[in-house]
Amino acid sequence: MDARPVGFSALDHQISLVFPNDLNVNGTLFGGKLLELGDWICAIVAKRHSQRVCVTLGLDSVRFLAPATSGDILVLKASLNKAWNTSMEVGLKVLAEDFRTGEQRHIFSAYFTFVALDETFRPIKIPPVIPETLDQKRRYEEAEMRRAKRLKT
Repeated sequence: MDARPVGFSALDHQISLVFPNDLNVNGTLFGGKLLELGDWICAIVAKRHSQRVCVTLGLDSVRFLAPATSGDILVLKASLNKAWNTSMEVGLKVLAEDFRTGEQRHIFSAYFTFVALDETFRPIKIPPVIPETLDQKRRYEEAEMRRAKRLKT
C-alpha cells in the first residue's frame, strides 16, 4: 500500500452559501448545519485518501469562533492531517466571507476522525500520509498528540 502526499487528500475553498432557513432564532447560522457541512467535506477528504467508504468515528477540538449570517459565503478548507492503521484525522477550517466586501472571518475549526471500511463494513488498513510542507508536517505531528490524548480518555 503506497503512501500518499497530503495534498492529494485536501479540499481547499469548497464553497457554500448561508440561506435564511439555515439560521437560528438569533439570526446566525445553526451550529448543527455547520457540523453537517464539515462532516460531508471531511468525509470526502477521507474517502479520497483511503479510496474506501469512510464513517465518522469522532469529532474533537470543536471551536465556534464567530457567527455567520444570511448571505455569507462559507469557505471550507479541509485537509488530511494523519492516517494511522484504519483511521485518519481530517482538520477543518471554515471562513465566512461577506460577499459585499470580500472580507473573510475565521468562524469554525474542528478535527474529524474517520475509519475506512471494507465491503463487509469492517475497518480496513489505509495508506499512510506523507507530509511535505512545514505546515503539513506540523499538523501531522499535532494530530499524533491529539490522538494520544483521545486514546487516554
